[in-house]
Amino acid sequence: MDVAFPYRVDARGRTASAAYADHVRDMVELVLFTSPGERVNRPDFGCGLLDLVFAGNSPEVAATLEATAQAALQRWLGDLLTVESLTVTADEATLHVRVAYVLMATGENHTLTVSGGTGS
Repeated sequence: MDVAFPYRVDARGRTASAAYADHVRDMVELVLFTSPGERVNRPDFGCGLLDLVFAGNSPEVAATLEATAQAALQRWLGDLLTVESLTVTADEATLHVRVAYVLMATGENHTLTVSGGTGS
């Protein structure tokens, strides 16, 4: 078992744990939602999805985020998973990010979808 994120204490008063697949999903979310420069000791960590919350929505923004997210996941989690597909779609004022990946340790397929509003 791995440490659950966000960090919390379980009902027994111990550090909460998470199954391996859940732990990796949490790490994927961390990479997507952390802005470069946010972490002092790893200033290049993350892809900056949250930076686009108030940016104008367009196919160009979606394409840029798709390339940035793909590169960040490969760099930071490439030893844990293989990204099968990563798509970012712009739908009116919402960006939808869908990541399909395979856990290298178990061969399991997983999909994570996140959506967020933009400024326009």
